[in-house]
Amino acid sequence: MSKKKEGQRKHLEPKWKHAPDEHDFPAARDYLALLMEDTEIDAVVEAMAGAETIYKHAKDILRASTLPELPTSNRHVASDLEKIKSSQPLSPILLIRGELSSGIPLVIADGYHRVCAVYSIDENAEVPCRLVGYRKSSLDMTLS
Repeated sequence: MSKKKEGQRKHLEPKWKHAPDEHDFPAARDYLALLMEDTEIDAVVEAMAGAETIYKHAKDILRASTLPELPTSNRHVASDLEKIKSSQPLSPILLIRGELSSGIPLVIADGYHRVCAVYSIDENAEVPCRLVGYRKSSLDMTLS
């Protein structure tokens, strides 16, 4: 990337909504249906809806999730970049905490494209998120 383009990108600053959009929770539910039992999903999504919004750096979210940065040519990333350029606020992302000792990465339940769009502008940008913990034993599930 040229120095001029890099400088232009650094001047873009994402605007954020205070709370996730209502449609983010069903989107998270759809994704989580690929990873969890249906009986577990409601509790996790409910916890996300009630969680406090916190801020994490875009680079840390991607590193903890072990997901690659999607290119700006990805149509969803490009769409989010257009929203940023036109000062449209983005929705906070929905996360499930990983577990380092078990090698379980952070799960981006909703907002992967938004994180990638923000990362492409500034990897140190703070991203608002709702982070919940999840543990399942053979007998019990707890959310923290």
